[in-house]
Amino acid sequence: MGQFHGILARKESSRSKEALQTFPDLDNLPPELAVAVLSNLNATDLCLAACVWDHLANNDLLWMSLCRTTWKYVPAYKEMRKSNLPYKSLYLLLDDGTCLFNVYPKEGMLFFLKHSILEDSVEDIALFINGASVFRSDAVRDYLYDRRDILEELIKLQTYSNMFLPEAMRKLFDLIQPPEERGEYIDTLIEVFSRRYLECNPTCELSQDTLVILCNSLLLLSVDLSSPKVKNKMTKREFIKNLRGVVHPSSVDFIGDLYDNVYLQGHVAVPKGKCLKIQTFPFVRPYGNIFFAI
Repeated sequence: MGQFHGILARKESSRSKEALQTFPDLDNLPPELAVAVLSNLNATDLCLAACVWDHLANNDLLWMSLCRTTWKYVPAYKEMRKSNLPYKSLYLLLDDGTCLFNVYPKEGMLFFLKHSILEDSVEDIALFINGASVFRSDAVRDYLYDRRDILEELIKLQTYSNMFLPEAMRKLFDLIQPPEERGEYIDTLIEVFSRRYLECNPTCELSQDTLVILCNSLLLLSVDLSSPKVKNKMTKREFIKNLRGVVHPSSVDFIGDLYDNVYLQGHVAVPKGKCLKIQTFPFVRPYGNIFFAI
């Protein structure tokens, strides 16, 4: 048995050596092709590749692509042609600031301002946060707690046109994680969101006050259906009954659709990737089966 494992180990070792020997040296490729190969790497791998192919892996176009993909809006991009700062150095500055922001939001934003990456204006900071894919939603929430002006500007940048209300709320809370406790901050979030939602959907027949009530109801329903501590789950009939006086009687189906969406898609304020998976038909609801297998 030991001899068999030894033979397998030698074969695997020889295969690894063959793979290394057959991997082409990027120096032997045309520069355009070599850069195209390296463009598939992330920043960490690109830094490692620079240990071997320094002149290729430090190509400014590669680092410019990484910068603009990760942080879509950075005012410093406009000054790159005038300054001698390479995009790799800018990327490292942005990465350092992002790591700091995700732990200490205020200090992180001061870091960006100190290094002239951003201008200290409401519009620039809102655009910067909106275009960054690496900021934690809880860090954004904590930073915006004391900057309601930036909060309003950030939500104005969102588009909720033709989006079902629960889906629009998921988009909001994916960007700005809701506070853990009920209070004035969540009320402000919902108020600003509802105003923007109506701006994006001018044909919506709901008033802002009604929309605020529906948003709060969806949050409560999400907690009710997803929390293991709640044994007696709210039924669809109860949800409709609670909101029947809020919307027009002809909108009962709309309220039912809100319930169905939360039941099937999951919590409206859970971070992306952590929502409940969509259930397939036939499925069992708290109020009974509505579809049956044929």
